[in-house]
Amino acid sequence: MKKDIKSVLLSEEEIKKKVEELGKQISNDYRGKELIIIGVLKGAFVFMSDLIRNIDIPVKVDFMAVSSYGASTKSSGVVRILKDLDRQVGGKDLLIVEDIIDTGLTLSYLVNNLESRGANSVAICTLLDKPERREIKMNLRYKGFDIPDEFVVGYGIDYAEKYRNLREICILKAE
Repeated sequence: MKKDIKSVLLSEEEIKKKVEELGKQISNDYRGKELIIIGVLKGAFVFMSDLIRNIDIPVKVDFMAVSSYGASTKSSGVVRILKDLDRQVGGKDLLIVEDIIDTGLTLSYLVNNLESRGANSVAICTLLDKPERREIKMNLRYKGFDIPDEFVVGYGIDYAEKYRNLREICILKAE
């Protein structure tokens, strides 16, 4: 598996420290509110798991699975909901937890979709952001790291369902 890795972009320790910071900030911002954290499957599950353990207020958790990549390294821009939420979100404060944002097309679709369901608020928390790839302006309330326009894997992020179990975030070699 390591033979496919070009380099380590973010170490396990760097990620852990940033996740702790984000958890504290979210706890402070949502204290006294009914927060539902929505993980975007599959890539965000590791980040979300660590994040909620660093949040010290009550939260509810739900998941959505969407696809815009398939087995490609570039987003198609066409978003398909593969798994929808299990609960109603009308009148609730929602925090979408995403692993990485590049064009913003998928997340923009999700935000609009959840707002149309009557959510009180919809905010975004992403571990990784590729601002130079952005096609749609996004309001990222919580952001871990800006990264270069490289295809990354690890810490839940995959390429064709591989590399999710790496503890760090790595740049994948071009094929």
